[in-house]
Amino acid sequence: MAFRFEGLTIWQKAFKLCNEIDLLAQSFPKRELFSLASQVKRAADSVALNIAEGSTGQTKPEFKRFLNIALRSAVEVGACLMAAKERKYLNENQFRVLYDEYEILCKMITKFRDSLS
Repeated sequence: MAFRFEGLTIWQKAFKLCNEIDLLAQSFPKRELFSLASQVKRAADSVALNIAEGSTGQTKPEFKRFLNIALRSAVEVGACLMAAKERKYLNENQFRVLYDEYEILCKMITKFRDSLS
């Protein structure tokens, strides 16, 4: 692995999920292309990208700052998923699987952040 972030379980999970969100957003109606579809994709990408950027060997407080941004972006994905479900862009099962995965990811990011001293 060339970069430190590649070995982080939280980054691996965030990266997997951002690709799942990308596929999901492609199924949204065209009218959502520049609104909810774009927003959920950017938020999902932000989680993985902030974990990667924060892992660049900066100080622990700096890494924690990036993890906080990643955490907020993960929560934003959860809110976007709720909006998509309400608008009937995904069914209950699709919603539950992704929402639960983001809840787990939030807990993982929080635990990892809190482990940095």
